[in-house]
Amino acid sequence: MNISIIGTGYVGLVTGVCLADSGNTVYCVDNDANKVSSLNNGIIPIYEPGLKELVDKNVKNERLIFTEDLDFAVKKTDVIFIAVGTPPQENGEADLSNVFGVAESIANSINGYKAVVVKSTVPVGTCKKIDTIIRKKTDDFSIVSNPEFLKEGAAIEDFQRPDRIIIGINSGKRSSKAKEIMDEIYEPFVRTGAPIYFMDTNSSELTKYAANAMLALRITFMNELANMCSLAGANVDNIRIGIGSDKRIGKSFLFPGIGYGGSCFPKDVKALYQTAKANGYDFKLLKAVDEVNYYQKEALLSYILKYFKGDISGKTFALWGLSFKPKTDDIREAPSLVIISKLLSYGAKIKAYDPIAMDNAKKVFPEIEYASDMYETLEDSCGLIIATEWNDFRVPDFKKIKDNLKDNVIFDGRNIYDPKKMSEIGINYYSIGR
Repeated sequence: MNISIIGTGYVGLVTGVCLADSGNTVYCVDNDANKVSSLNNGIIPIYEPGLKELVDKNVKNERLIFTEDLDFAVKKTDVIFIAVGTPPQENGEADLSNVFGVAESIANSINGYKAVVVKSTVPVGTCKKIDTIIRKKTDDFSIVSNPEFLKEGAAIEDFQRPDRIIIGINSGKRSSKAKEIMDEIYEPFVRTGAPIYFMDTNSSELTKYAANAMLALRITFMNELANMCSLAGANVDNIRIGIGSDKRIGKSFLFPGIGYGGSCFPKDVKALYQTAKANGYDFKLLKAVDEVNYYQKEALLSYILKYFKGDISGKTFALWGLSFKPKTDDIREAPSLVIISKLLSYGAKIKAYDPIAMDNAKKVFPEIEYASDMYETLEDSCGLIIATEWNDFRVPDFKKIKDNLKDNVIFDGRNIYDPKKMSEIGINYYSIGR
């Protein structure tokens, strides 16, 4: 099948590469000439395990083409995925200008029946608006909602072996044709029995936001519980195990820490709240989730200030981890950014290390020091702060940590070490809710 992907951001690039790898000819379109040139030269703008290898393979096999020419791509393909960004506006609403702009361009280029698939994360009702835009020029198309459920750091695996696929198609004279097309596209990815759920576009759009909001809610609940544990003298790890063994609750997304970040959860929680508000409903729970997460990113600061009796001016801190989660270079909404900003405001200095994300962090904080390896950060530092749970940090040389830190203290925002072991080693150790 000939497929075009409009937008080569995280979702668009992963989608295009995986569809090409299953045998389709895929045209990936972007209006950024430098980006298209880089991709054609094998330079990948994001870090995602396995992505470059698949790009190189499918470009070599001429199944993956990068271009700026949207009109050419639309005319050459039967299925068009819209995968442009929907960044948050100041009030939290999703900015749909790119989505609607692409819809206008598609409408001007349609030369026969097309299935227009909305992969971008969009508020409920957006597909109907896109339908209206394109229908002004032609009615030889179908609108399909197909939200993505990709985890950064595991996106290839998530696309190729999905838990489920959500497809929204409204009833109409071409709805059966659109369903056949989507079944054919995803057939290679559901051979192990993963379900495809067909529904209306409104429900499909809302499913995406609801999924991310639910996961954000679970993380936030555990963070609130951990904060309570610190006051009540309980251990949040024991509680996590206790409630996670209940099959109705499950074990996933129950790990407390210093808040969630990234390009999805913060944006989608805010957007769903604003969408509910626009529909006349005050979604109080989502507002609370967003507020709790904002303050949770500062959780370690209170421990740091208490340990150093409120005076950290001039002190240097080692910081391990800059990305919002492991296996990605994405620092958007990362807790590390809040930690750095707060420490700098108190006059502290920072020596940071991250396996992947330092180049992105340097664009935001060029004034801090970046180390070539994790242990280099310890030299002349008063304490160690852990902001991302990279595997590199899980079993470090604790003797080296203890010998090199001026003050023998670790502030662990991801609870990756055992407090009992830290006590036995003789390291002052602060974590979340334990």
